Amino acid sequence: LCKNGEIKEALSLVTEMDFRNVRIGPEIYGEILQGCVYERDFHTGQQIHARILKNGDFYAKNEYIETKLVIFYAKCDALEIAEVLFSKLRVRNVFSWAAIIGVKCRMGLVEGALMGFVEMLKDEIFPDNFVVPNVCKACGALQWRGFGRGVHGYVAKSGLDDCVFVASSLADMYGKCGVLDDARKVFDEIPERNVVAWNALMVGYVQNGMNEEAIRLMCDMREEGVEPTRVTVSTCLSASANMGGVEEGKQSHALAVVNGLELDNILGTSVLNFYCKVGLVEYAEMVFDRMVGKDVVTWNLLISGYVQQGLVEDAIRMCKLMRLEKLKFDCVTLSTLMSTAARTQNSKLGKEVQCYCIRHSFESDIVLASTAVDMYAKCGSIVDAKKVFDSTVQKDLILWNTLLAAYAESGLSGEALRLFYEMQLESVPPNVITWNLIILSLLRNGQVDEAKKMFLQMQSSGIVPTIVSWTTMMNGLVQNGCSEEAIHYLRKMQEYGMRPNVFSITVALSACANLASLHFGRSVHGYIIRNRLHSSSVSIETSLVDMYAKCGDISKAEKVFRRKLFSELPLYNAMISAYALYGNVEEAMALYRSLDDMGIKPDNITFTNILSACNHAGDINQAIEIFSDMVSKHGVKPCLEHYGLMVDLLASAGETEKALRLMEEMPYEPDARMIQSLLATCNKEHKTELVEYLSKQLLESEPDNSGNYVTISNAYAVEGSWDEVVKMREMMKAKGLKKQPGCSWIRVKREEEEEVQVFVANDKTHLRNNEIRRMLALLLNDMRSDSK
Repeated sequence: LCKNGEIKEALSLVTEMDFRNVRIGPEIYGEILQGCVYERDFHTGQQIHARILKNGDFYAKNEYIETKLVIFYAKCDALEIAEVLFSKLRVRNVFSWAAIIGVKCRMGLVEGALMGFVEMLKDEIFPDNFVVPNVCKACGALQWRGFGRGVHGYVAKSGLDDCVFVASSLADMYGKCGVLDDARKVFDEIPERNVVAWNALMVGYVQNGMNEEAIRLMCDMREEGVEPTRVTVSTCLSASANMGGVEEGKQSHALAVVNGLELDNILGTSVLNFYCKVGLVEYAEMVFDRMVGKDVVTWNLLISGYVQQGLVEDAIRMCKLMRLEKLKFDCVTLSTLMSTAARTQNSKLGKEVQCYCIRHSFESDIVLASTAVDMYAKCGSIVDAKKVFDSTVQKDLILWNTLLAAYAESGLSGEALRLFYEMQLESVPPNVITWNLIILSLLRNGQVDEAKKMFLQMQSSGIVPTIVSWTTMMNGLVQNGCSEEAIHYLRKMQEYGMRPNVFSITVALSACANLASLHFGRSVHGYIIRNRLHSSSVSIETSLVDMYAKCGDISKAEKVFRRKLFSELPLYNAMISAYALYGNVEEAMALYRSLDDMGIKPDNITFTNILSACNHAGDINQAIEIFSDMVSKHGVKPCLEHYGLMVDLLASAGETEKALRLMEEMPYEPDARMIQSLLATCNKEHKTELVEYLSKQLLESEPDNSGNYVTISNAYAVEGSWDEVVKMREMMKAKGLKKQPGCSWIRVKREEEEEVQVFVANDKTHLRNNEIRRMLALLLNDMRSDSK
């Protein structure tokens, strides 16, 4: 009866036996307790326990009954009762130990489980094939590979390595500890591998990012005729999603269908997650419709999939359908909707979600609070972000960092610093992310020296800078015109044993391009080749093309482009820009035309670059054709920069009226650069009235730019309007403006280093000023001698 789950009937039979004075042996109570374990019938088990106590010590102190009671309470996860009974055992055997170690593992008390294993060995009670898998699970959870190897040694010594379940648990343990070579070795030594063993190694591969190996293992498993389970298919789907393997994922889904595996919550969720991650939302919708027993997790996955693909309306529609199905939004649903509002900068949606959170008592949820702060910040409302932060009672480090990130992105370094010191007063110690954000806020605000000091302070406080810390410093320095220092930080990062990532390399190449330093650029390229980073990102190849072009080596830029591993738009944009820089309009046009053949749609940057090429070459006809095609053929709305290039082209070609008309008809306010180009043309054509009109516009657009006053002054000088020239000079003086002198520089190699030597007109501050002037005097004397 107990084995068939008929516990009530078995208990009724025992009651009748008791009524008829039929002797009931301990083994009968043991069988009923075992039945309660099978059915997880806690209430009936307690009744049996009470009856045992009532019947006296003959039963209550029976070793078999005592062990069965410990097993019952442990299997029902009643840890406290199980531990009390276990502590009172007169004889502890392998079964009672297995129960206690098992319940501790299930309830996350893994260190206690391992202590139990050690105590067993100390008491010379040898763990069996039921105990060891739980001990391996505990080692994996703690990632205690050393302890795990000790357990492996015990397994080998005790001869348990022939048990497929023990071996599978060892493979799983090594996988969770990141020692995949040992996991594979254990797996290969299993004489008869079952699906559990295959799954254990497969899961280990996926957990450690070895997705291709997981897929290959699945193929090997199929060749050996082992039928997959839901765990097998789910694992392969995770691997496929991680590596973007659309075909592999589809095949895993097909395998589930062929083997008749029902799309329950576990498998259905895995399939749904895969299609959402690889962007096949239509497939995800079909799977969702066919799933049996959809829960909140399932709905959340599809909503998240819509959001990832930018299908905001579909995500909101799905939320409404979810409510019609009488399902309540959980924290994940609300967090996804908040993220949607942040991505689309839809503050109205964000406020509606937050109101829902308040109405349904979610306002104390720390994750939702962090998401709300991020949403308001991305919608441009720092004040509302701060209100959410202030209203949250229990603040964790993530919430502090979220508001700090909002300040940093906005360049509000003062507020960021105040928050940084406030969190420490609240006994919330900053982590490396906090420090990175403070440094970012200073760099965004142009406070380079303060950022460098903060970087040193971070190190002195015992926080080790991460790759993100170094890259943030490098990028900030480049953005603030300190490219040479950025290269210095790259070197220091390597000295500290940090290996630059793709973004660090991209920033370094940008610094080289800004400095026009071919020497540094080649060094970085050499590092890329040695470390085989070419294939890791299209941004590296794009940056290399840009760097070589700006450093004066167009042939090398072309060579990098021809050897490209990626055929993506950013790389083509970089090469078109390179041709534009050198005035190679034919090559730029040929590359632009080739985009159509490859089915690559040009973007705003493409048109900026190709119009720049036409501008350099003065090719007005092709520029007009391209400008027209932007909207009519490619559906790209021209931006201010595109109009500026067209105005410059028309003005340079003497089409002043057309240029002026275009400037007046465009849907943007003209910028200073656009007005300057028209002003220069009008000046050449002696159009005095237009010069005055444009001069007024130029000063209104940039009243504090000294260059504008000089440009207008020069225009009036050409016209002979000397009174206006004097007036411009006086306005500059009154505003305290001075024309920034142009400079040039050369790179001088000293030993292994390169040094930048900057020269400014009439500058006498150069360290070798006297030597330079003596050399100039000698050269001038030679020139005079040669001219006689």
